[in-house]
Amino acid sequence: MISPISSPVPPPAEFQAHIYNSFLQGKTSDVTLRIRASWDAVYKFHRVVLIQAEFFRHLFTGGFVESEGKDSSLRSSVPSPIEVVFDDTNITRAGTLCVARLYGGGPLLFVDPAIVPTPFQPLTPSFPNPLPPTQVPLGHQPATPRFLLSLLAVSVYLSMPSLTAQALSSIVNTIGPFTIMDYLRFAYGEGIGPLQEGDLDPLVGLEHVAHLVKADSSASNGISKSTQVKDLPSVSEEVQKHSELDQVHGAQEDPAEVSSESGSPTSFLDETESDLFFSYGAVSDKIGEACVGWLARWGADMLIYEQQATNTPKQPAPFTPASTPARAIGRRSTVSGWRTPNPDVVPSPSPIIPLIWRRGGLTAAWVRTLVSSDLLFIRGERERYDLARAVVELRRGEGIQEEEEVEWAKMFAEGIYYANMSFDDLVHISHDRSPTTGHRYVPERVLQAAHWTQSLLRLKIVGHPPSSPPASPTGASRHKELGISVSRKDIKEALSHPDSDEASRAYWPVPGPSSMRMGECAGVENASMDELFGLSSISPKPRSPGRSLTSISGFFGLKNDRYTATECASDNSPDPIRWVPYPPYRFAVEFWDVDSLREKSHLYSQTIWYAGSLFNVFVQMFRKKAQGAQLGIYLHRQSSVDPIPPLSIPPGLHPVEKLTENKPYARNLSSPSSLTLLPTFPTPYSMVPSPRPNTPIQGSPSNSSLPGSGLPATGPSVIPSQPYRDPRAQISAYFAISCANATGSSVTRFTSNPDDFSVSQSWGWRSSSLRTEVCVYGDKNTCPSPTSSSEDISSVRVTVVLGVV
Repeated sequence: MISPISSPVPPPAEFQAHIYNSFLQGKTSDVTLRIRASWDAVYKFHRVVLIQAEFFRHLFTGGFVESEGKDSSLRSSVPSPIEVVFDDTNITRAGTLCVARLYGGGPLLFVDPAIVPTPFQPLTPSFPNPLPPTQVPLGHQPATPRFLLSLLAVSVYLSMPSLTAQALSSIVNTIGPFTIMDYLRFAYGEGIGPLQEGDLDPLVGLEHVAHLVKADSSASNGISKSTQVKDLPSVSEEVQKHSELDQVHGAQEDPAEVSSESGSPTSFLDETESDLFFSYGAVSDKIGEACVGWLARWGADMLIYEQQATNTPKQPAPFTPASTPARAIGRRSTVSGWRTPNPDVVPSPSPIIPLIWRRGGLTAAWVRTLVSSDLLFIRGERERYDLARAVVELRRGEGIQEEEEVEWAKMFAEGIYYANMSFDDLVHISHDRSPTTGHRYVPERVLQAAHWTQSLLRLKIVGHPPSSPPASPTGASRHKELGISVSRKDIKEALSHPDSDEASRAYWPVPGPSSMRMGECAGVENASMDELFGLSSISPKPRSPGRSLTSISGFFGLKNDRYTATECASDNSPDPIRWVPYPPYRFAVEFWDVDSLREKSHLYSQTIWYAGSLFNVFVQMFRKKAQGAQLGIYLHRQSSVDPIPPLSIPPGLHPVEKLTENKPYARNLSSPSSLTLLPTFPTPYSMVPSPRPNTPIQGSPSNSSLPGSGLPATGPSVIPSQPYRDPRAQISAYFAISCANATGSSVTRFTSNPDDFSVSQSWGWRSSSLRTEVCVYGDKNTCPSPTSSSEDISSVRVTVVLGVV
């Protein structure tokens, strides 16, 4: 029997190379596209390759005129060009990479390491110095932040999920001081702005793919006007109607329509530069979430740098912690930290501090929202007030603007919870006046109302102690609660009274159990377009307010949970079972060197006093082979009789000396070269407490974390002032714990419905999503050596919201 002769099958790599070379050389193309956007060029492609992208698949197989003319185009030696118009001004020639990827090629992307934050250098290796000249590897395409944003826009337009996911991950991973404002503007819908040098340059290795159409020299606005080409079939508008993505992409609308009286942002521009408003749905929201997570974690730190960089005649005092948005982000005067590297230019040694808090960065509406946010990493309400005061004086030093003053008044009246301050702090604030205007920051009526509120809460807690324990479980439940919560029905009834002044009264929702991962983009590499546009930060729990909390209307998750009675009664507000009229207690804690924490051992934060009880937070590390490393974070009701545990401090800090001299540790947030800019006064990123005079220090430092000790450093605990004590053995409290990752680009937030806290009882979570990025698996090759300096130690920053019912 004669065996059949089998021909060898060409290797996949050889076939892929053949297809890619056909693309580069324009050989055997069966479709010619004329792309009209910020550039004007003609390309020769192959339909069978292009239809991998949903946009082209609809174009060529959707029964439109472009697909009907296919046969005649194939018979012609020169296919008739099809005109494709990209009205999205964010699309530049970065889009050529999308087509190259369809052919299985294209240059590799190079992201400059100078703009990539790391756990050890969270503000990027270059900050605050100018970016040094960068040598781009041969054959790589420089992926600047602007390029990545344009790549995301065109990949969404063409419906290419793999490139969308790559661009999204790269954007989130490069959020830092020099990129934060550009990324936040893009997330809001302002786009990448006018054309800049380099936007129309061909990509590396793709220089000869496009045939540019001759431009009209009279063109304006940076967009070339091409010569007239007759009888060009154009892409049917019906193609866009068939694409499910078009409902969220490139929507042209007035951003002011998004605003409402409840305080939704309107525009990011100080001056209107464009009427276009581009939204990429959940993809835009995810970038916005990552940006506000970064601002919440590093905002107070950046304020110190901006204060030092300001040389105004009325220089505000350094920020020193004491114990209907109109226009949102300015573009015109923003200092740009990114520029195309030029090897022939030696960078200036003087530092560049980007505009965030100053005018030209966040507008007053966003400043108000950030200062008021529950996510802001700030030690307590008094420190929050000090930060707000510093920001306002920084802005007033550049001139007073009436529209900003309106936002400042609202921020001081509503964004800071004075009811959780001591009476001494209230008295101090009542006398505190602006050196610029001479007026008080906080109206006296606001402080008086706060003092009245805290007095009412004290009366609820200690005014009527129970004479005997309740007999039934139902009675026990009531005994644990104060009876201060109300329902929406109760609020509506109070509003219905003719003489009611309830309308402006503030309420806070009692949350249900939920989890949220803001800015998290892990695991999207193989996601479909539907999955990318279905990204949600909130777990599908009952009573969840929904995705709108992390969209534009909720400042991408930055807004706090304060509502007026009128808002509570409306149909647009969250629908919790209960509301409380007392503001929750907000505080921040920081844990150092968590990666060296021993299995199941505890590392404690500072101890705070709230509503008659002491609380602190502790962390535990769990390392299991099956589940990997997990970090547990727990809220603990501290006994007022037992010794208060020592708190976490930075390694290498001498606890007694630093606490006595009132000079908390100032760690280097970036490279050693930035040390000269670090402030010598107390800073918000140092959570080492500064005890007030005559405050007893309990215990002695049992662990100063000397080199080689292998344990996190701890310092002496400080007993907070306790105006009164809650006599109940058990209380009912709700809480939210938010933990940012090491660079700040993502935040994991857990909320709990009211739990019963006995004395010395703890509630919390443990999860792999809470773990630090530093040495969590005990990798000896990546962990700092025992002799590593404190500059190489990462920390875990946590914000806590705590309320009683």
